[in-house]
Amino acid sequence: MKFIDFRFRPNTPEVMNGIQNSNMFRDLCELINFSEKKAQTLDEIVKDMKERGIVKAVVTGRDSEVTYGSPSNNSSVIEFVSKYPDMFIGFAGLDPHKGMKAIDELKLMVEKHGMKGAAIDPYLAKIPANHAKYYPIYAKCCELNMPVIMTTGPATLVAGAVMDHVHPRYIDAVACDFPELKIIISHGCYPYVNEVILMVQRHRNVYMEYSEYEQMPFSEGYIQATNTFLKDRMLYASAHPFFDFKDQLDTYAKLPFTDDAREHIMYKNAAKLLGL
Repeated sequence: MKFIDFRFRPNTPEVMNGIQNSNMFRDLCELINFSEKKAQTLDEIVKDMKERGIVKAVVTGRDSEVTYGSPSNNSSVIEFVSKYPDMFIGFAGLDPHKGMKAIDELKLMVEKHGMKGAAIDPYLAKIPANHAKYYPIYAKCCELNMPVIMTTGPATLVAGAVMDHVHPRYIDAVACDFPELKIIISHGCYPYVNEVILMVQRHRNVYMEYSEYEQMPFSEGYIQATNTFLKDRMLYASAHPFFDFKDQLDTYAKLPFTDDAREHIMYKNAAKLLGL
């Protein structure tokens, strides 16, 4: 079976060092002993991916310079995509506080560097997903016919981050205002499991992956939805390197999906969404 990973960042030495020394994730990295995780060359990473059946992986950029002093890492995404265009699909990380500069960045990343979408982090921007500062980004994504990935989750040990900023109610408002915009929820809006499932159900343009929270309390809701009414809009993502992609593949192999649901979440839905 082949797989598409919708949240993957190569564990190169530069990436690993950048994550564990970032202003946002330093405390979280200490909590989970991130420094003990192995770094590899990009060639080694791709070899491992191919051996385990990963045929494509989405790599998201991030820009939280205004709120956390962490500038855009889109240049590294460009590097990965340009070296292995057959394996990596890039999404440009954008900071909504930069106004039209963020729009110019998105246009440049798409038109010059071949990125396939945008990536935002409402909890790192310290504003909800339906804040007016995001709306020019959404409008540009619609114009370019590009999806947007919204990173959610409880922002564990991220100083100053407010968990409510990634509540499904705000994404629901965006989906209503931009019905043409394809929205991918990353990390499943955990812990708002029931709310996000019903919100995704009511919008044809919203998709979701629940990486990192597949085995947390209440995660059975994700599994049930994948097996039934959301079979066509759930995506597989490993959240590598926070969670090793090989371990995540083993985890998903054990989750109680139906055979049909497994084919959809592990490959078919992502392939359709990405136009492969």
